[in-house]
Amino acid sequence: MNRFPRLFALLAMAVLAGCGKPEFSDAEKNTIASLALSALPPLKTDTTNRFADVPAAAALGATLFFDAGMSGDGKVSCATCHKIDRQFQDDLPRAVGVGRTNRRTMPLAGVAHDAWFFWDGRRDSLWAQALAPLENPLEQAGNRAAYAHYIKARFGERYERIFGPLPDLSNVPANASPLGSDAEKAAWNAMSGAQAEDVNRVFANIGKAVAAFERSIASPQTRFDRFAAALDTGIQAPQGDDALSPEEILGLKLFIGKANCVTCHNGPRFTDGGFHNTGVPSVANLPPDRGRIDAVRQVEADPFNCFGAFRDGGASACGELRFMVKAGPELVRAYKTPSLRGAATRAPYMHAGQFSSLEEVVAHYSKAPASVEGLSEIHPLQLSDRERAALVAFLKTLAE
Repeated sequence: MNRFPRLFALLAMAVLAGCGKPEFSDAEKNTIASLALSALPPLKTDTTNRFADVPAAAALGATLFFDAGMSGDGKVSCATCHKIDRQFQDDLPRAVGVGRTNRRTMPLAGVAHDAWFFWDGRRDSLWAQALAPLENPLEQAGNRAAYAHYIKARFGERYERIFGPLPDLSNVPANASPLGSDAEKAAWNAMSGAQAEDVNRVFANIGKAVAAFERSIASPQTRFDRFAAALDTGIQAPQGDDALSPEEILGLKLFIGKANCVTCHNGPRFTDGGFHNTGVPSVANLPPDRGRIDAVRQVEADPFNCFGAFRDGGASACGELRFMVKAGPELVRAYKTPSLRGAATRAPYMHAGQFSSLEEVVAHYSKAPASVEGLSEIHPLQLSDRERAALVAFLKTLAE
């Protein structure tokens, strides 16, 4: 009596394994095609940064990205947390620079396609984002006057070939910033408006150079992409390295269907770029973290935002900031949807490393616990153990 269901299962597995084509509806095929890396549109011109696609700026940005001199103690660089051999992240629950931060390091592949930056979107351009860690006391812990002097002393000729003449910094204090220590703030306040403008301009250009480098960091093709390309031809079933196992195909179908992961993890980068409360738990002994709701004030106050004096181009580029949602319960504990490309090899997960494995992530979404504050957007999925394992199996194809 038990052999018929077993025989049916074996036949289904044989079909999926290559004795026939995997069965997908036209709607499923369209969704799969939309997730393929080949569907990623060309990178838009960053009109707020006229140096974004200048090779010399990218080369200087790469130098600064790996230069530990770009820190208060001379020991930390951007690459300390964004490691080149680890998808430009660090495998830690929370990043460690000069001190330990409260957030997970995000990978950088494809980041230039985003509209908002950091887990909470507290910066509105890639170049403005690059500036924040430089003065964060837990990250690179420097100050903008010191950075201006450092650029002039070490990279003055390169800087001037790209950005034009450096200002006279001879009367600018060695250490000064509106965000630093009491002494640095006092030194900043004692500067003239013209001196502050000069330092801020050099500081902004540092960010623009780093952003030019980061625009070059792209996601590699994966086994999923090869499968999607073969499926899109419609000529034959994906074979060999382009094939997905029956378990992986089940996971893909769940991802775009029953599990509804594709609602937020959509498009070629598997992210909608938006902010969502998904009931992720807080971390003991960390300060309260309310996500997007608190970031709105920060991005508005940032002198390097799109409305600021250091933007290149016209204000027409500032649509995201102009029409930003500033209030509402949906912003409470809402965090940016991370790209899932390569995610299988960069545990732990979530904004503060709350989950140590993909299995824990899938279990969280399957159970959908209530949020500690605000309202979670997710609902229990009631996935079986087999379905959860299949989802994990599929996610691994985005990193192979």
